[in-house]
Amino acid sequence: MPVDMVLFVKSALMGIVEGLTEFLPISSTGHLILADALLDFQRNVGADKAKVFEIAIQTGAIFAVVLVYLQRIKDTLSGLGNDPKAQRFAINVIAGFIPAVIMGLAVGKAVKAHLFTPTVVATTFIIGGFIIILAENLAKKQPQSRVATVDDLSLTDAIKVGFIQCLALVPGTSRSGATIIGGMLMGLSRKAATDFSFFLGIPTLIGAGAYSLYKARDLLSVQDVPLFSVGLVFAFISAWGCVRWLLRYVSTHNFMPFAWYRIAFGILILVSAHQGWVTWAD
Repeated sequence: MPVDMVLFVKSALMGIVEGLTEFLPISSTGHLILADALLDFQRNVGADKAKVFEIAIQTGAIFAVVLVYLQRIKDTLSGLGNDPKAQRFAINVIAGFIPAVIMGLAVGKAVKAHLFTPTVVATTFIIGGFIIILAENLAKKQPQSRVATVDDLSLTDAIKVGFIQCLALVPGTSRSGATIIGGMLMGLSRKAATDFSFFLGIPTLIGAGAYSLYKARDLLSVQDVPLFSVGLVFAFISAWGCVRWLLRYVSTHNFMPFAWYRIAFGILILVSAHQGWVTWAD
């Protein structure tokens, strides 16, 4: 197979990993690092370009959320002029998005420089797993949630979830995991927390992707468009399937399997880093 085709296959596989892990509470970052190492993707395209690629394809994943929630988005936009429910919902999403913008610009560079290490990723994976277990145990004791749907969410709740989303700056935390489980600990139902996490991801991930591409504009060229497009398309397809599955899953199941998966994956990171199987620190 020609080298270019091999690279396109790797791009597609990276996109699939991104789409499958972006909205599950298991951290897409850790899985992309592992996929990158196994596929030798970074060596093929260059370290800097690979990092931009991994952020840019998040846009494909978030377009899947836009498609799944398209009717709700249309209703919200059309009701901004005269529908109090639509106005409140839009304000909540914007308010929840702002903390990530501020924190990302303030400490994003420092986080990338100092926290992308095997120990940090593994630790956050394992801690996150135990936090999910805690949240689910509390949910059993308090089956009646304070906030049943996203329409019941207050502005204060939205801002709090927005600040919780900032924890995802630490690699291995998981943006979806932080917002969904954080929301549940605040009294949101599993469905409300999941829905708001998805809606909050729309401006967050599109903004991160656009900002990353803008910063790397001198690094990229027209020749990179096909490669990035393949990753984006496959991220979209896999994320669309994953989001639809997760929405059905949360209606009848809890997140305990993801907790144990996080703990096991965190241990795998520590072992693989210690044995030199994966160059996680890169």
